[in-house]
Amino acid sequence: MRTTTRQTLYLTLAIAGLASTWYHNLHFMAASDGGGLLAFVQALDVNHATRSISWDITFAFLAFALWLPFEARRTGVRHWWLFLLLGGAIAFAFSFPLFLFFRERALARAG
Repeated sequence: MRTTTRQTLYLTLAIAGLASTWYHNLHFMAASDGGGLLAFVQALDVNHATRSISWDITFAFLAFALWLPFEARRTGVRHWWLFLLLGGAIAFAFSFPLFLFFRERALARAG
């Protein structure tokens, strides 16, 4: 199967989302002296800017979580629940474009 430009763009966004979020996550973890997840969650509530982006991502992820099973079934993407796990554990900026990549591949297979 030939990879389309759109698939390449989605995969590039997934890789960029993974790299950019985890670059900062790793720096945060190294600087927080082992504060772990609790310190990370507390940092989300530092000011109005961090609260704004935190709620923005939360509601976008919730919309994705509601849409995902229906769209995955409609387009034939298997193991859709993995994208929710990746979004919660790794980064939504990674899991959403990765799902779109697999969705494009499934649509191409279906013709």
